[in-house]
Amino acid sequence: MRLAKYLMAAAGAVLLAMPAHADGELFLYNWSNYTPPELLRKFEEETGIKVTLDVYDSNETLLAKLQAGAAGYDVIVPSSYMVKIMIDEGLLEKIDAGQMENGSKMMAPHDTPDFDPKREYSAPYMWGTTGFSYDSERVPGGELPESWSAVFEPIDELKGQIFMLNDEVEVYNSAAYYAGVPKCTEDPAEAQKILDILTAQKPFVAAYNSDGTIERMASGEVIAHQQWNGAAHRTKEQRPSVVYVYPKEGITFWNDNFAVPKGAPNLENAKIFINWMMKPENIAQASNFTGYMNAIKGSTDHMDESLKNDPAVAMPEEYADRLRPAEDCSDAARELRNRVWTRLKS
Repeated sequence: MRLAKYLMAAAGAVLLAMPAHADGELFLYNWSNYTPPELLRKFEEETGIKVTLDVYDSNETLLAKLQAGAAGYDVIVPSSYMVKIMIDEGLLEKIDAGQMENGSKMMAPHDTPDFDPKREYSAPYMWGTTGFSYDSERVPGGELPESWSAVFEPIDELKGQIFMLNDEVEVYNSAAYYAGVPKCTEDPAEAQKILDILTAQKPFVAAYNSDGTIERMASGEVIAHQQWNGAAHRTKEQRPSVVYVYPKEGITFWNDNFAVPKGAPNLENAKIFINWMMKPENIAQASNFTGYMNAIKGSTDHMDESLKNDPAVAMPEEYADRLRPAEDCSDAARELRNRVWTRLKS
């Protein structure tokens, strides 16, 4: 796993019962290219808390690290289904985000999600979708179908020109949508259909990599890329010919959340940071950087117009029935998925 470290400034608006200026440090473990450096500098200038940022490339990487006993992180950013897994495994501290000063600014339904109904263990960060992007200037006719077929049964011109995310869940789920089987299936025959699709696609795939999706597409290194919608937005700012697709077979709708690992060394600073990030102007700065929407009331007043006008971010209403929520699969389904992923990557 590529591990980037930034030593930066931290913190801002604080909990009502906490001092306006704190001391110490904060260790943030987040997805790569998902944290605005200038926002961390602002946080430090306002609070005096020094931030060290490490990055990961999948929820499974994050979970494995915590399960292995990794200590030292204060704030992590798991996706919705992973929050539930971590709660069940006793890996998270209770932080009662809804009771924080800015907790009342959480918008419905993000204030009472199924995976943490009372927001006792988490607070919302960004939310979005996982589809794919392509460069319309580099495909015959300038258009690919609004279907996963574009990447799973690609035209010859795309051979070696497709990147997929290095993410077991996202790759498996997209193939499940295309196969027409439940993504949490426990049926080996259905899992085999998914594996067959991914195996047939593999000769067309240059690599599986979740880092650098924006740079790779913007530079023209590849023609098509499985991509998160916020990354697609940032790609289009550099290469306007890029198109983000909502496949007709289904597209995962997800949200990422702040949480605090059990035994975090700087628990109070973690709470200060999470509350500060729920302040509208701060979370809006994160949205402007990442290209994703957030779940905080009043934040749109501080957001770039380009976000509001890009269909990759502001999804057209006609695509609403294509959204498929993230699911917490059973142990049996997760084991089957992992076996498919292991076979694919071997």
